[in-house]
Amino acid sequence: MSTEAITSSEYIKHHLQNLTYGTLPDGTMGVAHTAAEAKAMGFWAINLDTIGMSIFLGLVFLLVFRAAANSASAGVPNGVLNFVEWIVEFIDTSVRGSFSGKNPLVAPLALTIFVWILLMNLMDLLPVDWVPQIAHHLGLPFFKVVPSTDPNATFGMAISVFFLVLYYSVKMKGVGGFVGELTLQPFGKAGLPANIFLEGVNLIAKPVSLALRLFGNMYAGEMIFILIALMFGGGVGIGLFGGVLQWGWAVFHILIVTLQAFIFMTLTIVYLDMAHQEHH
Repeated sequence: MSTEAITSSEYIKHHLQNLTYGTLPDGTMGVAHTAAEAKAMGFWAINLDTIGMSIFLGLVFLLVFRAAANSASAGVPNGVLNFVEWIVEFIDTSVRGSFSGKNPLVAPLALTIFVWILLMNLMDLLPVDWVPQIAHHLGLPFFKVVPSTDPNATFGMAISVFFLVLYYSVKMKGVGGFVGELTLQPFGKAGLPANIFLEGVNLIAKPVSLALRLFGNMYAGEMIFILIALMFGGGVGIGLFGGVLQWGWAVFHILIVTLQAFIFMTLTIVYLDMAHQEHH
């Protein structure tokens, strides 16, 4: 980010802009240096910061859990192993309580979703200027460190869950059973058009609600941190007040980032449980 004086509006827009790669106005491929360039790149543009941070945090998750698994022994466990065992037990309890079928994929999927989203969300607790300033010194015009504030990431995860729901709905009930649910419920043959509309909306609403709930809550939290950061430029008194607000919001935000990861995981389990159930 430039060290030149900028307005509050420019500051906010800069912190909300992704590092986008795609086709530039001159026809070459490269990184957008303005929001207008990023918008002109269209659908096939790639948010490098979202993808990069998602992969990095996914690797952190895998490496930490692998190290914990390798260190497991009959002796006294260390702090990391205790933490990992607690998360695994928590996920196992959640799956047992919400999933009535038998599917070895559900528990590992729930664990991956919860930990991965939690790590993404926790990035929102980093000071809002740290990563953009580091990116500026590396020659990058923008860098958003919280992948879950990008709807591309949240919709990507939600659509993946949606495809699993469709797959297991057809696998467990057959094509006829799945189509029957969409066309014959809740009003039977007489209400065929209404059934298709209601069940279709209910089906499509699942990935949309998953994605928008996570994105909306994390985006709002990021925006509040940015607005509080503006207070540090308003003098000593306002800056001190902003510091108190920032600390208070960060403490409260820990609950939000954890809750959003839990909700996404729990709804995934519930949707997969519904996909495994047959209606008669």
